Amino acid sequence: MDSRSPDAPAGADLKSPPGGGLVSGAPVARGAEGLPPDASQVNLLDVDYVHCRTGDGGDLYLTSYGLPFWQHLQPENWYAREWFEAKRQRLVGTSVVYKVPTRSLRGRRLHLVVKWSRVGEEVPLDTLTINKFINAEFNSPFEEFSLLMELRSRETGPGGIRIRTQRPLAIYVPPERLQLWQTGRSESKIAAKIKRAPGVELDILRQYVVLYGWIRGFDVVDVADLWKLGPNEREELYARTTSLVNHELGQKGYRVVDMKPAHIIVRPKEGRHSLSRDKNGQLLYALVDYELLVRTPDHEAAVRKVHRRHYLQHMAKRFETGTDKSLPAHLKAANVLGVDYVFGHAESTGGLLWVVGRDPNLFNYFLPERWRRTPKTALSLTHQVFYTRTKDNIHLVWRISRMGDTPAIPLSHPRFRDIREHGYNSPFEEFTLALRIGEGKVKTIYPRAIYMTGHRTDGARRQVANDRYAKFRHWRTPDQEPVLRQEHDYITIWGFWNGPDELLAAHDMQHFQGINAEQALRDRRIDQATHQELLESTAARLHHQGFEDLNLKPDHLLLSVGPDNLLVRNTLGKPEVRLCNFELIRELLPPR
Repeated sequence: MDSRSPDAPAGADLKSPPGGGLVSGAPVARGAEGLPPDASQVNLLDVDYVHCRTGDGGDLYLTSYGLPFWQHLQPENWYAREWFEAKRQRLVGTSVVYKVPTRSLRGRRLHLVVKWSRVGEEVPLDTLTINKFINAEFNSPFEEFSLLMELRSRETGPGGIRIRTQRPLAIYVPPERLQLWQTGRSESKIAAKIKRAPGVELDILRQYVVLYGWIRGFDVVDVADLWKLGPNEREELYARTTSLVNHELGQKGYRVVDMKPAHIIVRPKEGRHSLSRDKNGQLLYALVDYELLVRTPDHEAAVRKVHRRHYLQHMAKRFETGTDKSLPAHLKAANVLGVDYVFGHAESTGGLLWVVGRDPNLFNYFLPERWRRTPKTALSLTHQVFYTRTKDNIHLVWRISRMGDTPAIPLSHPRFRDIREHGYNSPFEEFTLALRIGEGKVKTIYPRAIYMTGHRTDGARRQVANDRYAKFRHWRTPDQEPVLRQEHDYITIWGFWNGPDELLAAHDMQHFQGINAEQALRDRRIDQATHQELLESTAARLHHQGFEDLNLKPDHLLLSVGPDNLLVRNTLGKPEVRLCNFELIRELLPPR
């Protein structure tokens, strides 16, 4: 990589100037003047950004490193077609990555590394690496920046080890969406994913461009070429440098799944086969390429433990006023059907997110990149309901809302007409019902969040007698947009029942396990008579509270299994029941 540029780089320098300079792990403290009027602050996965719309209708997320250069990073100053095609330099690698200078502004230009994110694509690993990292996947742009900022903070591992990196400047999201054939991905695989979970994976049709500062120096492969090393010497250089970087990364609690010599930037000394070192004799190097940067298992476990503890403590108090006195600028308070939510945008997908309660500290836990691609287990044979453990070690159940779909009820069903006329509840009706019913004698699972996908679907297929899109068209988000949009899918996110929130916040253990009544009957935990009695008593208690489930089924009833592997029972010796489905529950009208 050529370093002979008179222009100032925006990347990490391999020198060690007094006070840290550009290699410091601390964010740049300077602000920016003259930002567009629509610029707003956003915090995503513990990274602060300034978000602004670009002139082409896209989105730009500026980190504290990129903020002072916000004008240079506007796409017209580096991505304009005639400029980009004339000035770009393709860099070696399996991904689409370029070096490109910005236009000169106020006598200064930046040299950028421009890389198209591969989130959602298959990771091209060799057989050995695949066997070792079977579940490897590319980080989303926001996850990539979050991990890199965490690494640069130097808060983990020995203080004497310093991992120099590029400076993450910005994430640019062009306004266009790709067609399937443009993604380079298998259309059959994408179609299978859509069928399996509509809307959840479709954000991979969006493009994300990550912008880094250029680092002056040469990668280790270039150095081997420069020195004209033979095969054995070349392999020795590769092994020595990658081993050092892997070791020091591991000491800090991180690793790169597919570490390559081309990911390591060094400074060869002129006239001799040696590399620059710091005052302590340690090799001066910088790590580039972070799309497969991950925490080591031990560090990941420690981080997850902290995140889970924080989550449980805040979840137990999510409805308390004053949990957090003021909301950050990118989040808004909302109330739909009497339920308080923290509302915001899911920037990685273009979707919307409503998190139950008043605590903004819970918002990041439900961003789609934290749960949508984690391994999941199907909980239903007839509907798309999945259990997963998120990247923050949170146990959740998410389901695709069937709002707008015609209920597939046989004509012989005794409540056929009522079900067809009522239709499936909207996600917001479900959450209101769950909370209201849970206040009475029928216990319920905990509603957590509602996610509207960013991808537009064919909303015309949704035509039922009770059209909630029309019925609730007056509902508005804090942005004054419709809450219910026929061309988008909605996903409801529920707590996976393993104990009361208050109990878990105080003693985080796997206290309980949920099992539905149908499974309990198959496993002979209950007999047929108890099975029928649970259905009838639940229906009676619902009716007493003023509600009815138009299609109450055994898999709507969740029983609890205690640490002793026995069913949890009430004071009368009957199994404790928790209602877990609210799609076809309605409030009974008072008698005339």
